Amino acid sequence: MNIRIVIMTVAMAVAAGAAFGKLPAPPAPDPAKAAADAKKKADAAKRDKDMLGKAQDRAVAAYRRNKGIKK
Repeated sequence: MNIRIVIMTVAMAVAAGAAFGKLPAPPAPDPAKAAADAKKKADAAKRDKDMLGKAQDRAVAAYRRNKGIKK
């Protein structure tokens, strides 16, 4: 039983090594596409920041309303 486990482990390691050894190099990034992706990420981050601020304002308003705190 232990011999079968060792053999299967070695076989899987050899197969994985052969599969990963033949992967091609990643393509060079396109500068225009990278700039567009960076702009999208920046816009999404700004939108998320604005939405978080609005959600925090709503949470504070609900807390004050429920606790009877006046501004």
